[in-house]
This record gives sequence, C-alpha cells and structure tokens, in this order.
Amino acid sequence: MNQLRLFLPCAAGVEGFLADEVYRLTALSGDDLLIGRGGVQLRASWREAMLLNLHSRLAQRVLVQLSHTPYREEADLYEAAGAVAWELWFTTRQSFKVEVTAQHSPLKSLNFAGLKIKDAVADRFRHKSGERPNVDTQWPDVRIYAHLTSDMATLYIDTSGEPLFKRGWREDKGEAPLKETLAAAMIAASGWDAAVPLYDPCCGSGTIAIEAAQVACNIAPGLLRRFGFEKLLPYQQHVWKTIWEEAKAAQRPATAPVFGSDVAFRMVDFAVRNAQRAGVAEAVQLRGGDALQRMPPTTEPGVMLVNPPYGERIETAGVAGRSQGGRERAETADGGDFFSQLAAHWKKNYPGWTAWVLTPDLKLPTRMRLKESRRVPMWNGPIECRLFRFDMVKGSARKSAPDTAADSEP
Repeated sequence: MNQLRLFLPCAAGVEGFLADEVYRLTALSGDDLLIGRGGVQLRASWREAMLLNLHSRLAQRVLVQLSHTPYREEADLYEAAGAVAWELWFTTRQSFKVEVTAQHSPLKSLNFAGLKIKDAVADRFRHKSGERPNVDTQWPDVRIYAHLTSDMATLYIDTSGEPLFKRGWREDKGEAPLKETLAAAMIAASGWDAAVPLYDPCCGSGTIAIEAAQVACNIAPGLLRRFGFEKLLPYQQHVWKTIWEEAKAAQRPATAPVFGSDVAFRMVDFAVRNAQRAGVAEAVQLRGGDALQRMPPTTEPGVMLVNPPYGERIETAGVAGRSQGGRERAETADGGDFFSQLAAHWKKNYPGWTAWVLTPDLKLPTRMRLKESRRVPMWNGPIECRLFRFDMVKGSARKSAPDTAADSEP
C-alpha cells in the first residue's frame, strides 16, 4: 500500500491549484504528481491517501486506481473488473455500488456498463469464497467508480465516501449555495496568504468566510466528518488516529481577521451557526448590511472575495433578478444596476483593497466600469465562470489598473 495510484478529481479550472495543494501536503513532485484533465494523478502511500482526505480543500474525492485497460464492448469491462483483486479492499459482509462516467464512450448504455462491472465484482467474490457482497445504491459501504473514454476503461475504489465538499459543518444554507471546494478554490486563486484581512460582503450562509477562517486557524477541513476508507480492509485505526490528532494539535489562533456580511439577516444567522459548528466562531465576524452601503470592516486594506447574487432571484433589500435579453441581471430597488453601483461604492470607499468576483457573466467588468487585472477560468458545476480581480483605487480604475486581464487564459 506504499505505491498506490491516486486520482483526485476537482472542478474544471482548479487542477493547478489542487496540484499546488497536494505538493504542500505531501511534497510529491515530478512524475509522482501530474496534472490531468479534471484532477491530479499521483503515486502515493495509503497513509497519504488518508491525509489528503483530511486536509484537501480542493479535491472532490480521493480515488485509488485499480485498473486501466483498453475496451471495445461491455464484455471487456466485465473481464477488466473481474481481474481486480477486490477481496484485498472489502469483504462479502459489506455492500457496494458502481458508478460510471464517460467521455466519448462508444457504449450505448452506461447503466448496462455499470451492471456488467457489478456482476464481475460479485462473481469474483463468489468464485473466491462462495459468497457475494450485496449492492446498496443509497448507502453503500464501498463505492467503485469506472471512467470510460473512447477506448480505455479505468476502475477506481473510493476512499472518501461522501464528497469532500461535505465538511460536516454546513447544516444551515440558502438556495444555490456555493460548494465549500469552490470557495476554497477562490481563496487559492486569489493568493490570499491569511496575513491580511479577508471580507465577503455577500456572504450568504458564510461559505467563503468560514473556509477562509479555517485556513487562518489551520483547521483541517475534514476534522468533523467520517471517510470511506474507514470501511476498507487496509484501514488501520491507530494510523488514522495519529493523523487526525496531529491535525487537531496543529490548530492555531487566526492569523488574519475574516469578515462576512449579508443584507439578509436570516442568512447571517445561518452563517453564525455554521461558523460555530466549523470551530471558527471567534475567528470570523459576521454582520448584516447591504453590500452597497457597508464600509470596510477594518482600516487595513485587504482582500474581498465575492460570489455575488447574480443570475437568480435575490432575497435582499429590494434587489431582484430581472430577465433582459435572455440573461438575468441584478437590479436594486430603484431599478439601477447592482454591479455598477457596487463598483462605484468600492472605488469610493475601498481604496487599496483587491476584489475578486466569481461570475458567469463574462462582460461583468464592462458593466462594473472596471478593468480587471486578472481573470481565472473556473467552473461552478456545469456553469462556466470567471474569477475577476479588480484592484481598487479612487476614481477610474480603468486608468489605473495594469492591463493584464488575460494572464490566466488565452
């Protein structure tokens, strides 16, 4: 178990940041750490697989690759799955589930492909021991993943269980909440080093602010949850206990102040409760208030990270999503454009701050009358977005910001 092939999937656009995170956590590099499409591949130990589950803020899962073979039809998948030594990973007393994803696969039915893999796993156990494990599609003990390309099939066993964005603290949330992994990706892309203030003026249920506060306190994101590897045969409780206790002992007082505010006091209440569960109630200050009116929470300039209420109806003080030309736009109570007013407020009151805004609107800088100094492609699920950086100066930011808008994409 010291030379496993791992694949850590992540949101599109986050692969480079995830590779940097894996390097910081494991010191792996070179051929042992490769950036792929939609994730990173690495050669690591079982202990490192557990450590990555506990500490990674950007990965969606930690998968162990067990097979990578060519295929043309379903029978090839059955043969490939039957050749894997599943008995080294779990027993007939445990339930399992097979999930299949594909890109340009020639197969007509992924469900049928999954059934063939399931049959192969069950048949191997029956041939080995005379018994077979049960299938549980709702709450399986073990998750098997298959990914099919045009000619190759890769089989993985999952060590995470529930997706890693489920940290265990966000019980209160609003509509269309930002996933914790994407909030962490915004923090990573901004380059925030937890040494200067961070502020989210549209914090909702607090995801960005709480993730940042945990970074400032060096709190491992997985401390509050359980993992799939705890039900796999290689699991050794004493090894995991040592990893967990080391992470617990590494916590510290916050190295920088973190702030969040939202015009909906109901959402602020949610954020406060989430912060308490996340262990950062003392490290993050959460307040009510309209983003168009809130003054800087500190005299020292810092970083703003914002996933604004764009493209959907907004339960804020008179702010609503109005459809115009097939695209939703956010308007204030007086019919003005929310983002142009927000930009004017920032230019007037936030000189020296850096604002990062995640949005699916690629023309947002024009609407805000600001010149972005950087743009980072990032996907929010199936939605293509950009994370724009704006350097705040009084007056016209178009004249002052360096013209490096396309440094992160062609």
